[in-house]
Amino acid sequence: MAITLTESAAKHVARSLDRRGKGVGLRLGVRTSGCSGLAYKLEYADDVRPEDLSFESHGVKVLVDPKSLQFLDGTELDFAREGLNEGFKFNNPNVRGECGCGESFNI
Repeated sequence: MAITLTESAAKHVARSLDRRGKGVGLRLGVRTSGCSGLAYKLEYADDVRPEDLSFESHGVKVLVDPKSLQFLDGTELDFAREGLNEGFKFNNPNVRGECGCGESFNI
């Protein structure tokens, strides 16, 4: 079981944590939402919770709660710039379908 970051995503997270002046890594999870059922949760983590599962990729810590891991196992998180837009892209091998707006997915 693993969650990984591309080098681009790891550099972006490391720069963001440096600018914030605090934080131990990135917290990733899922929540029930949208028309397809699940949506990603992504935030900077200021601490490690007792239930967190921890993965490290390119020197950046990724924290995931056990319930979310079943939906995220094998996911690679990328950070991409396309024209004027930039953001995280989830390469999740578990996804079977996504809603038309791209906000939610199902497994």
